[in-house]
Amino acid sequence: MQVVFTVAPDVFNRGVENYLRRLGALVVPWSQAVRERFDLALAASYGGLAEIHAPLVVMAHGAGFGKRARPLDRGGPVAGKPPVYGLDTQRLVRAGRVLPSALVLAHESEREVLRRQCPAALPVAWVAGDICYDRLVRSRAQRAGYRRALGLGDAESLVVVSSTWGRSGSFAAAPDLLPRLMTGLPAGHFRIAALLHPAVWAHGQRQVRAWTSDCRAAGLLLPGPTEDWRAVVAAADYVIGDHGSVTAYAAAAGVPVLCVADDEPSRAVPGTAQELVTRRAGRLRLDRPLAEQLCNAPPVDAATVAARLTSHPGKAAQRLRRLLYRLLDLAQPGRHRRVAPVSVP
Repeated sequence: MQVVFTVAPDVFNRGVENYLRRLGALVVPWSQAVRERFDLALAASYGGLAEIHAPLVVMAHGAGFGKRARPLDRGGPVAGKPPVYGLDTQRLVRAGRVLPSALVLAHESEREVLRRQCPAALPVAWVAGDICYDRLVRSRAQRAGYRRALGLGDAESLVVVSSTWGRSGSFAAAPDLLPRLMTGLPAGHFRIAALLHPAVWAHGQRQVRAWTSDCRAAGLLLPGPTEDWRAVVAAADYVIGDHGSVTAYAAAAGVPVLCVADDEPSRAVPGTAQELVTRRAGRLRLDRPLAEQLCNAPPVDAATVAARLTSHPGKAAQRLRRLLYRLLDLAQPGRHRRVAPVSVP
């Protein structure tokens, strides 16, 4: 089986091709990818899907389908609330044809959203659960190893600031947040790490590092956009976040969470894990003692958040494997058994 990668034209894809090449992946130009035929295509976004010649599997690139699409420009026609992003006809249907051969969902409730917004895609919906949540939960069991890899001392608590992209993300909505944490939490007792959405990094790595230069000089940990954020969350003692996916995953994994208030209405869909966390988590106040707020953060019940996040906890990899082999019309291979060593006389 040969696996190839391609990068569809998009404003946020800067650096993706270089990253794939550093991994040693075979990357074909988009112009070539849309001319060839493939046995199966996997996508976690929507740009150019109608141009791909292959059975297509589409999945979310965050914690399920938990955000509404951005509203139309002011002055344009508005009919009710914007649809749930990724489960709408605009992204799933072209010229009357449903684009995905399989639409991977994390939760049964998303099937009901699909029924309202794009009933034509219901036959291709496949509820697999959330593989990202499953991996994070298992990683939390190895928390000590992740803390050592980050260089944390035994007496240090790791505070992770998570920011989604856009004006309502914590990095943009609270520009004083990182500096205040760096100066307001005592060194030797707290370390601060920032996890910024890849779309924030799309402003350019040089720009992001310039924005955070003073904080990094004071000890801020700033993983790059290609580093696995789950390792940092697995090591975290506290997460300060927003309505983005990382905050919801952290709460579902049992990490105490505080949210940063913003002036924009939340795009989180009612009933989702993101909405539950932003509604129930405490609000961080920068004008009050920070360490006290962290230590007294009101709990958000992890089991309740996880129940909103996935319908098949711990089983997403197994269910996804079953789906992919079915689409490829292949029998799943059996487990390999190691042969007992031959005894030497």
